[in-house]
Amino acid sequence: MDTTGFVTEEFKAHPDVYIVPLNIHFGTEEFVDDGIDLTNDELYKRIKEATSFPKTSQPSAGKFAELYDKLKNDYECAIAVHASTKLSGTIASSTAGAEMSDFKIYAIDSLALSYGLSGLIERGLTLEKQGLEAMEIAQRLEKETADFRNYILIGNLSQLYKGGRMSGAQYYLGSLLQIKPIVQLTPDGELKPIDKVRSHKKAIQYLINHAKKDHDEYGVQRFQIMHGHVMKEAESLKQELLKEIPAADILIGDLSSSLAVHAGEGTVALQWRKPVLSH
Repeated sequence: MDTTGFVTEEFKAHPDVYIVPLNIHFGTEEFVDDGIDLTNDELYKRIKEATSFPKTSQPSAGKFAELYDKLKNDYECAIAVHASTKLSGTIASSTAGAEMSDFKIYAIDSLALSYGLSGLIERGLTLEKQGLEAMEIAQRLEKETADFRNYILIGNLSQLYKGGRMSGAQYYLGSLLQIKPIVQLTPDGELKPIDKVRSHKKAIQYLINHAKKDHDEYGVQRFQIMHGHVMKEAESLKQELLKEIPAADILIGDLSSSLAVHAGEGTVALQWRKPVLSH
């Protein structure tokens, strides 16, 4: 997997999970997105202070080839789950690296970022424990990309403006009217605005309403709250969601850096996967 996903401590410790970090660029400075080269606090500090818009770039094919050369000693093949191709070229680098290394991989376009990607890794590990072969696991995961749901409340309009995703007039009016844009990673893997809500309170309720709807219709119990350096906000959303769904299993984690540079500090995302019914 790559670091556009939510890298859990379990993944870091798992002997069969390998993580290739993206790169983050602030002007001429480049940092590896590994949480060490640039800590979470430093990332948001730099985003605030940046005069030009920060950028991310995928790992090189050579980086992937290095990893796959090592994996050849212990594995016949691997399943590589990566960020949506609409948002990153990482899967292309991964595939090119596998060809350079002459190592068999099943490359999965997660059509997502953050927990949309990480949830597929978890699912793949579960299927592997059940004794499925790599090709069958990959086929299942490709089908299950359609089960991901997400609603992202943008925390910082200036970050969208700096990144060219919002005009000066939109930024001015949005700030003046306290407009809260809701964006979504769509089923085809694009990041698109889907709604605008007046006031933060109404925006939070918007997220909860959609979660409650899928809980009632599909029995969704597990939810993930990803946040842009606002743990108190994430905890508050968790408590509000528990009022509606008392038995909910809710994980809180940091937004991936690649999403943070676009969405900015204060962003909160509520995500979940519909239960697998018949794949």
